[in-house]
Amino acid sequence: MRITLIHNPGAGRQHADDAAKLEKFLRDHGHEVRYQSAKEDGWKRALKKPADLVVVAGGDGTVGKVARRMVGRGVPVGVLPSGTANNIARTLGLLDRPFEELVRAWERPRRVKLDVGIAAGPWGERYFIEGVGAGLFASLLASSSGKKSKKKKKGKAAVDGALGRLREEAQRCQPLEVRATLDGEDISGHYLLIEALNLPYVGPNLHLAHDSQPGDGQLDVVLATEAERDRLLYYLEHWQENRERLAMLPTRRGRQLQIEWTGFPLHIDDKLQPKAKAKPKEIAGLVEARLDGDAVEFLVPA
Repeated sequence: MRITLIHNPGAGRQHADDAAKLEKFLRDHGHEVRYQSAKEDGWKRALKKPADLVVVAGGDGTVGKVARRMVGRGVPVGVLPSGTANNIARTLGLLDRPFEELVRAWERPRRVKLDVGIAAGPWGERYFIEGVGAGLFASLLASSSGKKSKKKKKGKAAVDGALGRLREEAQRCQPLEVRATLDGEDISGHYLLIEALNLPYVGPNLHLAHDSQPGDGQLDVVLATEAERDRLLYYLEHWQENRERLAMLPTRRGRQLQIEWTGFPLHIDDKLQPKAKAKPKEIAGLVEARLDGDAVEFLVPA
């Protein structure tokens, strides 16, 4: 196959010299490879060139930004997970499988469609893969964005560090007053966390949307009030024991979440709104997270 390989040399355990190894690995399996680093200009142009498959070697950030560009292209995506959280790869059942198995599976794959949501607000519209939300995760992202970056931890240390910061934030954060509707039904309230999720996993591998399935056409809207604080803290402390059973927070399902946004921190995947230099007209208004039928096809082992 003609493969466009988008590689993040800084993801997880990856290094810049892994690029040549990846190219050789794919060519040894009989593929014609066009390589492009996700860290360099040109990766968007590379996606427009003819290919039978776009392969992403990286974590959620790299997979997400490529997937958002592949909507409507008609070209499937393959993932070689090498990031830290790998929520997208985990959702697709790609973790803990050797690259050899994943690459061989492209010959006779199972094709999985993953919904791509639309987040609309005063800033315009953009696609999202993981989710849109306010409260705990957005507050943590906002508090971290202004701090000087230290040497980044990788792998389990990075996940553990993120969970530690999340627990601290969950202990002290105040409920946020949110006026919102889900498919036209009023769900307004005071929330520690409100998340419209497109994947079962969010942040550092937290399994919050237990009913979510790839391509099911539904958002899982997780709602945590003050009454759920103890349950949320317990999960953050014990998630390793059984992440899929412990995370039973109140959840509603729907296709369109609307929030009256007054400028509080709001995340769209790993991006924060409002931006630091946002103009006043970009900081408040109606925010919508919806599924309109857009999707990207992934190749996974049968």
